[in-house]
Amino acid sequence: MIFTETRLAGAFTIDVEPHEDERGFFARVWDGEELAQHGLDTRVVQSSIAYNRAAGTLRGLHFQALPFAETKLVRCTRGAIWDVVVDLRPGSPTFLEWVAVELSAENRRTLYVPEQFAHGYQTLLDASEVWYQMSAPYAPQAARGLRWDDPKLGIDWPPAERRVISERDLAWPDVDDALAA
Repeated sequence: MIFTETRLAGAFTIDVEPHEDERGFFARVWDGEELAQHGLDTRVVQSSIAYNRAAGTLRGLHFQALPFAETKLVRCTRGAIWDVVVDLRPGSPTFLEWVAVELSAENRRTLYVPEQFAHGYQTLLDASEVWYQMSAPYAPQAARGLRWDDPKLGIDWPPAERRVISERDLAWPDVDDALAA
């Protein structure tokens, strides 16, 4: 596994190192010991998938409030997504900055999303499926979100012919209101 830290300290991309032969290849996509060697959270208590029918589907920006914050490992197993994380750690030198990476079935990349980061993505292809591993169980009372197009964040989402966004995600507040609550 190849770990590459993004410009947001603690957020990593994790790429596979395929071992190929005439059959195809084999590669690890999760290794608790290797994550621990990089100082990353190795707890996995829940795993989920999200199927997205249409390109342009936007989910997020989601996070769980303390003390229910969670680490996520996110991988696109079918199709492609443009995955975004936002640093919400008070006092961090990159507070409210964001990073985006493309995750696809083709590149097999995983994004490690630390606690106290908001996370969201937009699908780039129809029928995209996203797989998550989380370090904490979902706590509905701690579910929070940020407005996907908040000008203060200035996230440069890819253009979309049509965006599909849930009513819940459309209703999230601007970052100033969300963090004041």
